[in-house]
Amino acid sequence: MPALTYPDTPEAMAAHLKRQLRDIVPEVELRVKAEIACEVNRLKRERRALILGHNYMEPALFHSVPDFTGDSLQLSRIAAKADADRIVFCGVRFMAETAKILNPHRTVLLPSPKGGCSLAAAITADEVRALKALLPGVPVVTYVNTYAEVKAESDYACTSGNAAAVVRRVFAEGHDRIVFLPDEYLGRNTARETGAVFVLPVRRGDGTLGAPDLPPPPARAIVGWPGRCEVHERFTVGDIREARRQFQDVVVVTHPECSPDVVAASDYSGGTTDMIRYVQGLRGGRVMLLTECTMGDNIMAACPKVEMLRLCSIRCPHMNEITLEETLASLRLDRYPVEVPPAVRDRARVSLDRMIATG
Repeated sequence: MPALTYPDTPEAMAAHLKRQLRDIVPEVELRVKAEIACEVNRLKRERRALILGHNYMEPALFHSVPDFTGDSLQLSRIAAKADADRIVFCGVRFMAETAKILNPHRTVLLPSPKGGCSLAAAITADEVRALKALLPGVPVVTYVNTYAEVKAESDYACTSGNAAAVVRRVFAEGHDRIVFLPDEYLGRNTARETGAVFVLPVRRGDGTLGAPDLPPPPARAIVGWPGRCEVHERFTVGDIREARRQFQDVVVVTHPECSPDVVAASDYSGGTTDMIRYVQGLRGGRVMLLTECTMGDNIMAACPKVEMLRLCSIRCPHMNEITLEETLASLRLDRYPVEVPPAVRDRARVSLDRMIATG
């Protein structure tokens, strides 16, 4: 995949952004952003930096400075092969940690120290160890939206785009139980897709964990965890019903971090890259996208023939911290470097390598 290229002057950059973003971002704002973007790109060349931009980035940043854009799996694969002095990850902390694990000897920068994640904060390494003690020998599949210490306790990592493929791979290796962490809804949706029973561990009154109620073999079971994305859990079946009441021809596309009821009521559900490809494959019509709203803006910019219903007002507060201004400061000052202790890094690398190797 070739790296993206951009205009060199603020005037040409502003014109480029205007073509890309049309009515999505006010023109006066684009002129300001264009100047910042050109300085980011100048420094990027001067400091031999590689900028990775997640699909949830603000449109002006997404369309002006990343060398590569995509979802967690795509960017992880690119990070694993990076040949640069610095990697600036325009995403959140767990993504930058992943890049550092895959490139331990390179400087990895996260433009804002506030780029967290409600899912990553939903489980700790101690809790994974407690689950493993309850279920000895059961492989642990961990969503990439987790911190490095949790990945280090896991056997496989996965993304929303390849979760079902990873789970099928583990079942095919002869296991009939899998621990899947930490997103409950992604776990439930993956269980339904792979024909497995989904159960949660018991939380005792004293806060300790008890063994889940598992079906007898040969029934396959996924043991999940009650973590949820603070953005995707807010979408409801009522949102879909209201959209269909107003626009009978609307195509509803959802992320699998939404609840199973929302996914079942939609027309299509998939990871961020799958959602983009699905919308790009439509010849026109109306689409309602149930995911982080900035991604809807970026898809709308890439698919001008599709009318994107502007019913979404839910932004990820953590992704929202990553801006062009913060990216420029990160390059200028080498802030904020992400570090992963070697003992954690080496163990986490195993699960990430398996994720990258799975289609």
